[in-house]
Amino acid sequence: MSEFDDEADGLNDKEFEENLKRFEDMLANGQPQFFDADDIEEIIDYYLQWVNYEMAKKAIDYGLERFPFSSVIKIRYAQYLSSQHYTHEALTILNEVEQIERNNFELYMARGYIYSQMGLGEQAIENFKHAIPLADQKDEVYVALGVEFLNEDKPDDALYYLKKALKLNPKNEVALNELSLCFDLTGKSDEAISFFEQYIDNHPYSYFAWFNLGLGYGRIGLYEKAIQAYDYAIAINEQFGSAYFNKANALAQLNMFEEAIAVYKETFKYEDQEATTYYYIGECYENMDRFEEALVNYNKSVKLDPANADAWLGIGVVLDAMNRLTEGVHYVKKAIEINPNEPEYWYVFAEVQEKLGFIEEAMMAYQRVIELDYPDYDVWLDYARLLHHNDGLDDAIDAINHAITKFPDVAELYYRQAILFMEKNLRKQSFELIERGLEMDYGKHSQLFEYAPVLQNDAEILSLISAYKK
Repeated sequence: MSEFDDEADGLNDKEFEENLKRFEDMLANGQPQFFDADDIEEIIDYYLQWVNYEMAKKAIDYGLERFPFSSVIKIRYAQYLSSQHYTHEALTILNEVEQIERNNFELYMARGYIYSQMGLGEQAIENFKHAIPLADQKDEVYVALGVEFLNEDKPDDALYYLKKALKLNPKNEVALNELSLCFDLTGKSDEAISFFEQYIDNHPYSYFAWFNLGLGYGRIGLYEKAIQAYDYAIAINEQFGSAYFNKANALAQLNMFEEAIAVYKETFKYEDQEATTYYYIGECYENMDRFEEALVNYNKSVKLDPANADAWLGIGVVLDAMNRLTEGVHYVKKAIEINPNEPEYWYVFAEVQEKLGFIEEAMMAYQRVIELDYPDYDVWLDYARLLHHNDGLDDAIDAINHAITKFPDVAELYYRQAILFMEKNLRKQSFELIERGLEMDYGKHSQLFEYAPVLQNDAEILSLISAYKK
């Protein structure tokens, strides 16, 4: 851009500011002013951009009264109506515009966004595609298509259009970030790393690209490399709060909790204090057994966001660790009240109730965990243990049978069932189960003796294990 272009932009900005002031003065004092169509369109755009819908409506009313045939002002009116959730009225106006002016790029983009707002993805995509040949900057349309395909749970299609957007405009930050999400949803972590490394070769000062490369490394567990990528993003833009936050997450994954806490606190210099950040700081302190400091930060989290169920749970867990369980159970219940369908919360609640000696309540909580499709087999082992230790041997056997149907390749379940069968004097079946477990995972056989130490004196079991020793 030449210095003459800069001067022209400066003049245009000054002219717009004068027009905006004249418009607002006109509304304040009632003295009529003249604005041409371009002037009023700019004023409407300004108010819509800054989400000042009251002033946008006044500018639109002025424009429609003086320029009733302006397609641009009608389209802006439709956009305003959709912002107020009058989507059908907005579509009616756009359909009227289409009858007069079929090759209007903004018409199809506006209608696409309205259909998207209504959850009508196919119609939104159809309108965005209609806009492609009419667009001066096609990357904008490709991004809209990419986002809409993401909304439709079609990340592969989204990936296609977002790549097209970046090919046309490598500096399109929205495309970069949405592309990272697509790679995540499609499980293409290696492709993501390769893509962003290649992108960085051509655009080494793109902090968004370094950030997304860090996300890619983090998703496959390469946290050291992720940290390096976040450091490059921070070096380019030291006010990039998200890079600090994700770097802290990576440090925490490496059990570098002190360092993680320091970096989490860095985010507060560049972003508003957030409940989630305090929650993760609390979690770091909890992992270091610094429970008082964990409590302080979990409490800061729930103060900022009373609906942060994880932080309420964290308070309960920490109080348990501090031997204040009767106090802690209240906070576990609070987490469940906020999110009653989170199996992890019910799992903690079951353990808490068991510790307090409320066996029936603990059993019901374990059943709730199972109903909510908890993804790991350990809940079945804990549930069966509780049943077994409370005169429910047959119920414990039934529970492990159910677990084996869900997790047929988990050796620990066969070892546990073998112990229960042994207690029922079903030695033949018990030995068959031990053999299954040994074939699956020989190393886990120690769990036999951890759960039932008396079996260490059973010569036949010791002989069987010895036969499978490699």
